[in-house]
Amino acid sequence: MENGSKHVRIVVINGSVRPGNYTHMASAYVIDELRKHPEVQVEEVNPAEFNLPFPGTDPNSPATRKLQKIVSEATGVILVTPEYHGSFSSVMKLVIENLGFPSVLAGKPVALLGVAAGSIGAIKSLEHLRGVVSHVGGIALPLPISIAHVQKVFDSQGHILEPAVEQAVRQVATNLLGYIEKNLCPAVTLERLLRGGQIEHPDVLTV
Repeated sequence: MENGSKHVRIVVINGSVRPGNYTHMASAYVIDELRKHPEVQVEEVNPAEFNLPFPGTDPNSPATRKLQKIVSEATGVILVTPEYHGSFSSVMKLVIENLGFPSVLAGKPVALLGVAAGSIGAIKSLEHLRGVVSHVGGIALPLPISIAHVQKVFDSQGHILEPAVEQAVRQVATNLLGYIEKNLCPAVTLERLLRGGQIEHPDVLTV
């Protein structure tokens, strides 16, 4: 990636609309980590700010088109979800349903972060979400992060109280950027050089 050039766009999507939710608290750390990189542009999606229709009711609604445009222009996506009743939230499912079919997630690297009140964390929700992301064509990255006992991990101001947990949450951002750096940025750079005429033929490179 090139310093000072914001050609990497990351979209962070929260899967909770409850006031004061832990999902938003967790994603705030991910966003803070992403913003340490001057070449990265970050956009946060809070579904409460959209008026997303139920699946099959209005596929061309303004909210749906806006959401699809945001995600389609992203280099990578981070999905952050609470665990409800043994799976990811209905809010996150509504977001995914509004990303279209074929989904605009297709072909994009997707990092996953889950939060839960129980002792095993959001393992079940992340397993289900990983399966859905893969089904619609997204590239679900390995090593999703699950946070357990969220009421004890965060204080009332949204601060993480355990350094090890904070490091793991921030790792969601660095894992995604690492994947983009290794797998996507070389292709982007090559395309830019070709368009600029600095390389005469794509099969002949001088190293």
